Amino acid sequence: MSHTLQFSARADLPNNHPLNVYLYRLISIKRSNLCVSADVNSTTALLRLAEEVGDSICVLKTHADIVDDFGDRTITGLREISRRKKFLIFEDRKFGDIGSTVQAQYTRGPLRIASWAHLTNAHIFPGPAIITALHSAANSALQSLVHNVSTEITAGTPHISSDGEEEDDFDFGGEDGIRPRSRSGRKGSVVTATTTISQTFEGTRRTPASLARAASAGEGDDSDRAEALDALGDPPLARGLLLLAEMSSEGNLMTAAYAQECLDAARAHPDFVVGFIAQRTLNEGREDNFVTLTPGVSLPSAEEEAASSARAGDGLGQQYRTPAKVVAGDGCDVVIVGRGILGARDRAREAERYRVAAWKAYESRVGKGKR
Repeated sequence: MSHTLQFSARADLPNNHPLNVYLYRLISIKRSNLCVSADVNSTTALLRLAEEVGDSICVLKTHADIVDDFGDRTITGLREISRRKKFLIFEDRKFGDIGSTVQAQYTRGPLRIASWAHLTNAHIFPGPAIITALHSAANSALQSLVHNVSTEITAGTPHISSDGEEEDDFDFGGEDGIRPRSRSGRKGSVVTATTTISQTFEGTRRTPASLARAASAGEGDDSDRAEALDALGDPPLARGLLLLAEMSSEGNLMTAAYAQECLDAARAHPDFVVGFIAQRTLNEGREDNFVTLTPGVSLPSAEEEAASSARAGDGLGQQYRTPAKVVAGDGCDVVIVGRGILGARDRAREAERYRVAAWKAYESRVGKGKR
């Protein structure tokens, strides 16, 4: 079964979705199978979190519909940080309606999810037609990105001004576009680039030698990884779907039979379905190479870690498990962590602690002995 292989080897298996090829290589190079759940309510908070944890993650999970001021500024900032820090964006939309409705929800309105999120997810209780509907909508949205695009280049994250107010590196207002904000308070010049984007649904099968070396789990020094990340480049212009097969909340109604239906649907649509939200690997067949993202993961605090096991829950129905249990024990690939990192005093440091724990669990699963 594929979950016993190293991510670098899984990237080279046949019939991979191009986003999975990219993700498996990214995970190998960054040595990170950590996804942070960005459950925040403002663009400034979202971009700040992405900056703080971006170096330690392979995926950032968003909830765009809880960001009060979500808009072009949010999308531009997320795209820029994800490219620079090298992680995929996963919008946790949990689609679950008839085809025409989910197509509109995916591509239209203020969120326009298909235009910026590499991954999203859906329930299949409306029937497997939800997959084909979302896939068709994704293709239509991507077609619009094939044409010449005027890209407003931005960088940076919010700063704190001298009076304690949150301040962005960029001024997003004005009729003349996005301007870099100078630290003196004056506006910088508008920076605009025109880029031709070529649509592709085929990931590169083989990599340069430096990328291949660094993509082997546990190999390569920091300079190798920097070179390999540069060689990896941006994700392919494609969209992928995760099916909600299992949940971590107590008393949820997703049965084993329902999970099997999700697996069957994924096997029938490998050109769009990349994996699952689940509590265990569903890669049971010889050809299965789906990625499994798992919520409900937590570590004891740094002070408690030596003497305590993971918390059992949050009192609201959420059940927590450790990375060792989820990754090494149940064969899951990417751990999703929210409050365990968001509530930390030093979120970058806490994200790194989770990254190390999840990566050690993965190395234990595939028989690697070094970090």
